[in-house]
Amino acid sequence: MTPDLFGRHRAVLPDWLALYYEDPLELTHGEGRHVWDAAGNRYLDFFGGILTTMTAHALPEVAKAVGEQAGRILHSSTLYLNRPMVELAERVACLSGIPDARVFFTTSGTEANDTALLLATAYRRSNTILAMRNSYHGRSFSAVGVTGNRGWSPTSLSPLQTLYVHGGVRTRGPYAHLDDREFTDACVDDLKDLLGHTRAPAALIAEPVQGVGGFTSPPDGLYAAFREVLHERDILWIADEVQTGWGRTGEHFWGWQAHGQNGPPDIVTFAKGIGNGMSVGGVVARAEIMNCLDSNSISTFGGTQVTMAAGLANLAYLLEHDLQGNARRVGGLLLERLRAVAARVPHVREVRGRGLMIGVELTRPGTDEAAPEAASAVLEEARAGGLLIGKGGGHDTSALRIAPPMSLTVAEAEEGAAILERALRSV
Repeated sequence: MTPDLFGRHRAVLPDWLALYYEDPLELTHGEGRHVWDAAGNRYLDFFGGILTTMTAHALPEVAKAVGEQAGRILHSSTLYLNRPMVELAERVACLSGIPDARVFFTTSGTEANDTALLLATAYRRSNTILAMRNSYHGRSFSAVGVTGNRGWSPTSLSPLQTLYVHGGVRTRGPYAHLDDREFTDACVDDLKDLLGHTRAPAALIAEPVQGVGGFTSPPDGLYAAFREVLHERDILWIADEVQTGWGRTGEHFWGWQAHGQNGPPDIVTFAKGIGNGMSVGGVVARAEIMNCLDSNSISTFGGTQVTMAAGLANLAYLLEHDLQGNARRVGGLLLERLRAVAARVPHVREVRGRGLMIGVELTRPGTDEAAPEAASAVLEEARAGGLLIGKGGGHDTSALRIAPPMSLTVAEAEEGAAILERALRSV
């Protein structure tokens, strides 16, 4: 990137708008699992624009669908019938697992979560929300109000009363020493105790795998156990699938399915990968919940024709090429390879994740103390080696986040792991 563009960026955009790298990158084009910067350098992309390039960069099927739709009509708002929106809603409703599902499209995951919170509070007539510690749900006023990660929550002001529940991070906190069954039981007891001290909440909102939190997750079944407690009290369950949806975790199409013993969530939110870079988010809920609002509403840009065309083409490609299966196979190999590397690097506390959603947590050797400077150094070294990765974590962003397009090949996984190994060893 030229210094001139960086200077122009700083002159007109907010100081709090984060940029990666000491010398920020300008990405100019991409193809498959690779991107190029303005200087012509080629990189293997293991972050996909924050888990958003789900299938591949410049996927011909998506590019063709967008171009053809753009040649007809780009936009009309939701005040008019919209065939691509109806068709994508039909597919999402069917895939959601929610009976009698209704779908509302938004332009982002933040807006999707904001809508889910509106629906839940209106339906339950309560503005109390349960959320998970170390969570992240977006940038809007209400989404920030239910975010349990202080690094991404700039204000304590909120339209909601939020109570934070334990369980999203398996290997830290007061229950970390317990086995999975005991951990789940302790978290359920904590939830019951919390509910005994507050008025009935509207909903629990939870990411099956915490994204910005560093790809942490509870034992399978924890949210199913929570669901039993919530159901007894008519409290809704919102699954934030903005990062986990569409088969990225490999084992399941939705992250909630690892906790689905008692049926699907009441509300599911989605975004990021479905549009493969186009601005698509949305909410799926039972009809009685979705239809509970007693005032008129529209969306100017949610569900606009060109983004719906992209979503339809992208989803079709994902299903036809079994990218969920590929995420399971290639992700499993990559996870095993990185765990072998980590065993020889003192800075690595844990390698975790599932499918193509992998976190590498760094600490100061021999301690549980976060090492954000090490994470930044690895990020820089990986870039120098031709690999782009992300950062996150609830402990001073000391976790590396690895989430390449779900079409990643075995050879590309090996190449990326080798670059990351050299970067980790350099710390």
